[in-house]
Amino acid sequence: MQLSKGIGVTQRTAWFMLQRIRKACEGDNGGNGFLFGVVEADEVYIGGRDKNRHESKKRGHKDDKTVVLGIRERGGNVKAQVVPDAGSSLKERVADAVCAGSTVCTDELRSYQGMEGYRHRTVKHSAKEYVKGMGHTNGIESVWALLRRALYGVFHSVSAGHLQLYLNEVCFRLNSGSVRAHTLERIDSLLGMCVGRRLTFAALVNR
Repeated sequence: MQLSKGIGVTQRTAWFMLQRIRKACEGDNGGNGFLFGVVEADEVYIGGRDKNRHESKKRGHKDDKTVVLGIRERGGNVKAQVVPDAGSSLKERVADAVCAGSTVCTDELRSYQGMEGYRHRTVKHSAKEYVKGMGHTNGIESVWALLRRALYGVFHSVSAGHLQLYLNEVCFRLNSGSVRAHTLERIDSLLGMCVGRRLTFAALVNR
């Protein structure tokens, strides 16, 4: 709404423009670059605050929420993607994004167990264990805090079908869009990622 008023276009046009920009941010959320070193992986469930949900759908009932897997290299980049569920495919997706031989830190979720080719460190959140030596997931959890603030405070409402585009934007802001870089460098980085990424309105509304 704010953009449509500022540049004198309809709300639909402004939304389409923003989604195309978020599609361009996809180049900074994945790509061909592998994460390495010490890497943190965690999953989060997106789908409304518990206090606003019916009693039957509060904490512990996650079937109607969207699962997002996040992976963050300590001192490096972050990747986030919508996944079908929090099952055993999580460790396969981690393997697709992280160099073999790296140290992967996760919580105690069984889906991460048996990660061959990696040094696996876990913390047991259910026992209120959040740091165990070098093992913790505080870095990726800080990403979830930023994501939630954006979803509730800026975007207000995001459907599951469009969530990946908003994840792209969050990752760009943390990676190439870092405030440590000059504004023009950030814009130049985004423009470079626009090449080869096309999003039609028909494809957007049918997500």
